[in-house]
Amino acid sequence: MHEVQLKDAKASLSAIVDRAAAGEEIVITRHGRKEAVLISWDEFRRLSTVPSFGKLLMSAPIEEGDLPERHEPPHRSEEF
Repeated sequence: MHEVQLKDAKASLSAIVDRAAAGEEIVITRHGRKEAVLISWDEFRRLSTVPSFGKLLMSAPIEEGDLPERHEPPHRSEEF
């Protein structure tokens, strides 16, 4: 991963885009802080199609009886 200051990224945007298109991840910094990442279009499409963990769980082919019964733990005493 390569870091580039924002002012340098502005001055050489075409070259930075070429590097990202070639597969390099470019971190753009402003005043020493990481502000943005430039990645290739293919990498963006790959990352944007990854489902969330919640969606994966909701789409799991679980049927009645696949999971064991859940028993509530005993309530904690309110004495401190």
